Amino acid sequence: MKNLLHIVLLLFLFGCSQKKEKEVIITESKMYKQSEMAALMLKMYAVNLENKALILDGKLPNSIPKEFTNIHTAKLTDPSDRNAAFKGFSDFYLKTYEQVTTTTKDSLSVKHNNTINSCIACHKTTCIGPIPKIKKLLIH
Repeated sequence: MKNLLHIVLLLFLFGCSQKKEKEVIITESKMYKQSEMAALMLKMYAVNLENKALILDGKLPNSIPKEFTNIHTAKLTDPSDRNAAFKGFSDFYLKTYEQVTTTTKDSLSVKHNNTINSCIACHKTTCIGPIPKIKKLLIH
């Protein structure tokens, strides 16, 4: 009986001390190439974020960056998204942005929010993912 107990203890000790091999899972990494439009919209976001800060400080934003007119020609992730509605939203965005840079300080927040709301309206029709991030640009 005593020998049996020693054997069980030895098995238990050796069983617990063995190293278990960890299973390593290697996943294939794929590089994501950003479209021209995605890069442009990230730039637009950054500029509008700067504009929000300026407006909250009581300052007028700078004029519209010339590269924003590339909204009409930048390559989209899905080229079929460039349709009449997209063109209309693009024109409206540029128009509302221009109003931000040419308005009085009194209506600056309203004009800025009009610009941001034009982004949201467009994204509701095609690419809804960035809407929560875009909403952070609104001035409340």
